[in-house]
Amino acid sequence: MADSRRNPAALIEYLAAYERVVEVGIGRRTDLARALAEQGVSVTATDIYDRDVPENVAFVRDDIVDPDPAVYADADAIYARNLPPELHRPTLGVARNADADFLFTTLGGDQPAVPVERKTIETGTVYVARARRE
Repeated sequence: MADSRRNPAALIEYLAAYERVVEVGIGRRTDLARALAEQGVSVTATDIYDRDVPENVAFVRDDIVDPDPAVYADADAIYARNLPPELHRPTLGVARNADADFLFTTLGGDQPAVPVERKTIETGTVYVARARRE
């Protein structure tokens, strides 16, 4: 999903439908979180390192392998870009505990390590590993 790393516009369409989202492992890519916040989505970004994020995005230092459940408790969706396979299961567990949708993309040829529904978007595939209960 190389194109979505440079241009997250295709992901915005999926994620803008949620009121409150948490991005796992924001790193230095703040464009998607910024765009969602500008559309009125409440965005919290996490990373294992302190990161600078846009003013309208909250930041919490957190490790998805040893998460603080309070960070994710009110989320409608948890998402990650270029999530490595070893983090798919821990992130899915966090999403289940929060009763949140879990959407993610992978790097290159990495395949999902959890059962997913594949959604084709303009720049590749977004994986939905668990849908919230309606």
